Amino acid sequence: MATINDIAEKLGVSKSTVSKGLNNATDISEEMRKKILETAVELGYTNKRLQKKEKKLCILIENMDFETPNQFGYELILGFKQMAEPEGWVVDVVPMTMEFQRLNPYGVFMMQQGYQAAFVLGFSLLDPWMQEFRTTRFPTVLYDNYMKENPHIASVGCDSQEGFDLAVKHLMRLGHTKIGLISGPLDSYILKARYHAYINAMSKYGLEVNEDYIGLGYYVSESTRTHIPRLLEKGVTAILFSHDVRAISALTECSDRDLRIPEDLSIIGFDDLPMTAYTDPPLTTIRQDRISLGKCGYYALTCLLNKVPIGSILLRAPLIVRKSTGPVPPEKSVLKIKASESISAALGKPSAPTSKRSKSKTAK
Repeated sequence: MATINDIAEKLGVSKSTVSKGLNNATDISEEMRKKILETAVELGYTNKRLQKKEKKLCILIENMDFETPNQFGYELILGFKQMAEPEGWVVDVVPMTMEFQRLNPYGVFMMQQGYQAAFVLGFSLLDPWMQEFRTTRFPTVLYDNYMKENPHIASVGCDSQEGFDLAVKHLMRLGHTKIGLISGPLDSYILKARYHAYINAMSKYGLEVNEDYIGLGYYVSESTRTHIPRLLEKGVTAILFSHDVRAISALTECSDRDLRIPEDLSIIGFDDLPMTAYTDPPLTTIRQDRISLGKCGYYALTCLLNKVPIGSILLRAPLIVRKSTGPVPPEKSVLKIKASESISAALGKPSAPTSKRSKSKTAK
């Protein structure tokens, strides 16, 4: 463990100067304070005086609403606090921006505020601190992100592959063979993971993987307006969405186009937001148990704080079947015998035998 002496020696200053910089004294320049804090982080110094004063954790949140119960981040934070606060931790929820990250190194921020560890929600791969997480020594748990080769970093999330496998299998049982995907751009770890989960699930069940069946876009309503008619023109009969918000936007878009759900198109979301049970029709979706994810975030942090280099925790991702999925539209069906044979083979079921009567008609 680095000491004040180590910091002073590296910077060529006195121990008292280092102490002033670490404890936010007013009779020291901002430039020197910054150098001291950055060097302290580099050497792995821990300010035990601040940590003894108060047991503090932070939840760093960006690109995610969290203030009311129907918002995605609310239950993640609630689950974390339900575990942390009874054990004496003070938990601060700190909204983040890219600009703040560019101006304030992660380790310096943690040290100045006296935080011992952090739970990070909603960061994308473009966030400046994502690079700092590669080398940080502060225990840090990432939700829906992953960082290799740093024993001080852990990840929690839902098993996207299991969720997409269940969704594709469900659609195949309903006769769908042309299944599309509409997602946000692949600039986040989780959207990349769900994109690959879709590709893998389609391949697993012997279905065509076709780039023409995939639509990516930043803006939710614009991408559904653009991609839904294009995918329908390609013969797609069911669409998976990277998030419920996009799937709900698709329900509105289809209603505006007089498309019936699920008679004309089946739709599956991802998250199981509270509102999905009340859409028209109620949305079939892959569930993320956000309370449990928050609890897992705290569990992973306690492992890191106790020097247990945990890697990833993935929760189950069950499919919640509601009314937005149904049988493939009859006019879009391929030859019934071939379709049933291919689907049965993929699902491991014996295909229905062809009757003698139908054989004799074919022969005639």
